[in-house]
Amino acid sequence: MENELLQTASNFTDVPNFRCTMFNSDSEDYKCVIIIAVKRASASFSLIGCFFMLLVIWLFRKYNSLAQKMILSLTLAALFDSIAYLMGEVIPDGALCNFQAWWLTYFDWCSLAWVCCITANLYFNLVKETRTEHLAAVYYVAAWGVPFFLSCLPLFGDYYGPAGAWCWITDEHVVWRFGIWYIPLFVLIFLMMSCYLHIFYIAKKRVLTWSGPYDPEKERSKILLAQEIKPLKWYPSVYLAVSLFPLINRVHNAFDPNHPVFVLTLLHVITAPLHGLANAIVFGFDRETWSQLNLTSLQLAFQSRFSDTTLIMEYRPGPVRYVAHLESDSSDSCDDGTGAIYSSTMTSWDRRP
Repeated sequence: MENELLQTASNFTDVPNFRCTMFNSDSEDYKCVIIIAVKRASASFSLIGCFFMLLVIWLFRKYNSLAQKMILSLTLAALFDSIAYLMGEVIPDGALCNFQAWWLTYFDWCSLAWVCCITANLYFNLVKETRTEHLAAVYYVAAWGVPFFLSCLPLFGDYYGPAGAWCWITDEHVVWRFGIWYIPLFVLIFLMMSCYLHIFYIAKKRVLTWSGPYDPEKERSKILLAQEIKPLKWYPSVYLAVSLFPLINRVHNAFDPNHPVFVLTLLHVITAPLHGLANAIVFGFDRETWSQLNLTSLQLAFQSRFSDTTLIMEYRPGPVRYVAHLESDSSDSCDDGTGAIYSSTMTSWDRRP
């Protein structure tokens, strides 16, 4: 088995002007093959998860409310992020490498920003009890515009380059790695988790307390809102889970950049591309979504999308002809011995008195 991996690595490194930059010796180049294969597999699962979310959103029309549009935007950001992890082999330094590094930084930030916006929107709706439709433009600028600015900063300073299994901020610029991503990431995750703890406290308090006249509709909305919070709480946890091993590996790279650890690099490439798959799992376990993922609901949804034959036409009553009734002793006979029989040949002139 090891001989086959070495032969594959030999073919892998025969590409002109290519050298695996993750490990130092030629005898370890087979590890690059494993790392690249695992990275692509992980990114592929994430891409499938994103397509699953987009299919469900489109199929069941989950894009009408602001919260649903935010979930859709998060899915799109995770999808493009997964595509970046699927790009090529270990790319040498150059324009393509800089593009991949910028792409990863931008859509990683977009995904994180949308999770922050979802948390903020839930806070305003539940804790402040205010409608947030007027904040839609602010959310879009914060989640699409601010990441663009942040991802361009290392590009202007030429800090992007080969950084392990993909291109990102190089080992020579450790301060930029932690300043532009890891420190803000974990600060935001901590703030979001604190916010959700406060939201849970307020939601539970409002469900248990009662004041004023009893309003069934208001009480029902409280319970539904509390149920809606439960799946959303996992989005920050998702980012904590998929960012833990990358953080550990980058810390090790900062202290010992010349001796990368294969196991840490492997765990890094397994978890880092999994944003889309993790989001899909959280999305799929939502109570409403889960109840719709059955054969009957899917068939009806597809029929409503592709087989909508509803046709509205003007009603036109058929012509009527009066003839003598044949059964005079019938209990249903009219007093004047006539009955109404429909005929397609009579005109309105023939139906005159």
